[in-house]
Amino acid sequence: MTYTRFAIYDAPIDDALASFGAAWLGWDVRTGRVTRQADVPDLDDITMTPRKYGFHGTLKPPFRLAERHTLDELQAAAADLAGRCAPAQSGGLQLTTLGGFLALTPTGNLTALERVASACVRDLDTFRAPASEAEMARRRSAGLSPRQEALMLNWGYPYVLEDFRFHLTLSGRLPEADRTAWMTTAQTHLPPLAERYEINSIALCGERSDGQFELIQRYALTD
Repeated sequence: MTYTRFAIYDAPIDDALASFGAAWLGWDVRTGRVTRQADVPDLDDITMTPRKYGFHGTLKPPFRLAERHTLDELQAAAADLAGRCAPAQSGGLQLTTLGGFLALTPTGNLTALERVASACVRDLDTFRAPASEAEMARRRSAGLSPRQEALMLNWGYPYVLEDFRFHLTLSGRLPEADRTAWMTTAQTHLPPLAERYEINSIALCGERSDGQFELIQRYALTD
C-alpha cells in the first residue's frame, strides 16, 4: 500500500468507544473500512469532513514523508518513541463543542497527554517534509497568532506544543443554532465513558490514495 501522508494518532482501544466512533463517522480507521453509520438524520452531512480521518485524537498531525526517509524508518522510529514514553492518563472524556464542532475532550490534568503529543511532534519531525506554501496559506486564512505562525513554520502545523488541545472529533463545523441539538443527539449515542482516559499506545496511520486514513501499526507505550 502506498500512502500520501502519515499521522500519529491516539486510536482508542476501548471497543465500545472505538465502535461508537466508527459508527458515528461511518469509517473505521482500525480496519480501513466503511462502517454502517448510525441511523441519525443528517449525520452523514455533519461528519463528512472528519470521516476520512477516522475516530482518533491527533498526536502528530498529518504530514508528507520526507524524501530522504522510508516508511520502514518511520515505523522503527515510532516503535522506539513508544518504548521511551509512559502511558498517559487524564480525567474522563466529556462531550463538548470546540471551535464550532463536536468533540470529546479530556478533563483534569492533561500534562501527561501533552507530554506524549509533544514527544510525537518533536521526535518524529525529521520524517516530515516541509509544509507547502498552499498548505500554509490555508492555515493562515483561519487567522493565526504570531506564536501559531512560528509553530507552523517550525513544526508544520500551528496547533501543537503549547497550542495543542487533545480532542476526538465528531463533526465538522456546525451552525451555532444547531449545536445544542447535536450535542443532545450525540450524548444519546455515546457509550458510558470511563472516569479516567488513558493513552497506552500510539497509532501510525496513513492516508491512502482514496484520501481515507487507516491504521498501519499500533505501538504500546512501555517506558
